[in-house]
Amino acid sequence: MTMFQDDAELFAAMRNRLFTAVVGDILDTMGLQHQFLPPKIRAMRDDMVAIGRAMPVLEADFFATPGASGHSEIGAKPFGLMFHALDSLKPNEIYVCSGSSPRYAVWGELMSTRAMHLKAAGAICDGYCRDSSGILALNFPTFCYGSYAQDQGPRGKVVDYGLPIEIGGIRIRPGDILFGDRDGVLVIPREAEHEAIRLGLEKAETENKVRLAIEAGMSTVDAFERFGVM
Repeated sequence: MTMFQDDAELFAAMRNRLFTAVVGDILDTMGLQHQFLPPKIRAMRDDMVAIGRAMPVLEADFFATPGASGHSEIGAKPFGLMFHALDSLKPNEIYVCSGSSPRYAVWGELMSTRAMHLKAAGAICDGYCRDSSGILALNFPTFCYGSYAQDQGPRGKVVDYGLPIEIGGIRIRPGDILFGDRDGVLVIPREAEHEAIRLGLEKAETENKVRLAIEAGMSTVDAFERFGVM
């Protein structure tokens, strides 16, 4: 990205100067009008912010007990490829998973501990998390449906990772930017990130001018006519 030297600089600017609503508005104007994940996926604590590159993980329900017959090598592995997926995380990546039913938790404290050691940027789950007290104590940015203690172990497995997935019909590809705050989780496609962030920074600056003008007594009609944003 030409505006910034690297992802670390980009993500710091986003964290300090942007929020999901303003970038979502810009994506709307770019014709990308379906980029927010479903609203039931929320931050475990309102002040959590997750910004990073997507490392998508595909989950699936499993019903077989250990030793049951079947033809999949993954079926014989406890948790499937979950440990491999977790250990593959790179700095500034976000573990984002989908594919299973919401009958069990797909993220927990020990996974958060490993992800933090690898300098990952967060976890976004199309399902529940558990060990919520531990995750909150770690302050690891985690977005999910909420907390639910039932274990994934005998009920689900990771069947693949590092491939495109969908959540609520929204495609998430490896390397897309994920931006989560208290208002939701936004998917910024890699090919749109330069324009979306540049225009987002401009819009955030203009919105600050609008706020100051309204605080000084300008009507919303006049403010919108002058600045073109609201």
